[in-house]
Amino acid sequence: MARAGRLAAVVVTFNRLEQLQATVARFLESPAEDLAHLVVVDNASSDGTGAWLAAQMAAPTAEARLTVVTLPTNTGGAGGFEAGMRHAHETFDPDWYLLTDDDGRPEPGALAAFQALDVRQWDAVAAAVYFPDGTICEMNRPSRNPFWHGREFLSTALRGGGRNGFHISPAAYEADTGRPIDITSFVGFFISRDGVARAGYPDPGLFLYGDDGIYTLEFSRQGGRIGFEPGVRFEHDCSTFGAAQRGRFRPLWKVYYYHRNLLLLYRQAAGWLFWPLMCLILPKWLLKVRHHKGERRVFFGLLAQAVQDGLRRRLGRSHAEVVEWSGGR
Repeated sequence: MARAGRLAAVVVTFNRLEQLQATVARFLESPAEDLAHLVVVDNASSDGTGAWLAAQMAAPTAEARLTVVTLPTNTGGAGGFEAGMRHAHETFDPDWYLLTDDDGRPEPGALAAFQALDVRQWDAVAAAVYFPDGTICEMNRPSRNPFWHGREFLSTALRGGGRNGFHISPAAYEADTGRPIDITSFVGFFISRDGVARAGYPDPGLFLYGDDGIYTLEFSRQGGRIGFEPGVRFEHDCSTFGAAQRGRFRPLWKVYYYHRNLLLLYRQAAGWLFWPLMCLILPKWLLKVRHHKGERRVFFGLLAQAVQDGLRRRLGRSHAEVVEWSGGR
């Protein structure tokens, strides 16, 4: 069976030096035949990341596969992936790209497992992502779009809108073969050269949250084939997941990006059912204010602006403007 070919990994980082160090080390444990290039995009970090990366590049034993792209301002995950993929394309033109956060890294042997796949059936591949303790990382659990598939739609409706209706089941993580999906995250996401030619790059205007779902769902809508492959395992050492799921946002400006981009994703997924869906979703969003005592006015202001911009499909807000709305919180 033919190998997937030359693989370029793109890692986006912002002020998480310890996580980045662990991720870079893990990637470079893989031989060159499994990983041809590692592109690290530094999103204007201020915690010493830039100095550390410069030292890696200048060291007498510098790893030739490592390339650093330093951005002048923080462009968020979406802008970082766009810049990193563009650099990889223009500099290396790899056969496959791999996208991941600075706290998402392949388990030992994961890249070899990817190279061993018969990728002729897929245009993109989603890894099975786990927390460091070995449990499934819920925020990276791929899914099918229930609005495209009757079985998933009925399952979701019968479960009262529960995510288990359309996300792949835990049993899929134990399977011997892959299965088709529609939406996945940018932690352990592999996409072919032809796939990038079809889908382009992530939209940097999304900045943070949902950029991966929007990108992969549009890719699927265009006919791109994404496969979930349980034998390709990633570790996501994320410490902020629990707080975000409980409805509390830190920093507070994340309220804007989270809800604006989620609204865009819902509209993309639901089609004509978007409007009745939002009648159910908006009250739940408003109730999140209970987690933000003492800053309710700012929360409601950010949420209102998010909904307004989401409905207008407006992505031109500067990050400085959003932070100003939050009062720097």
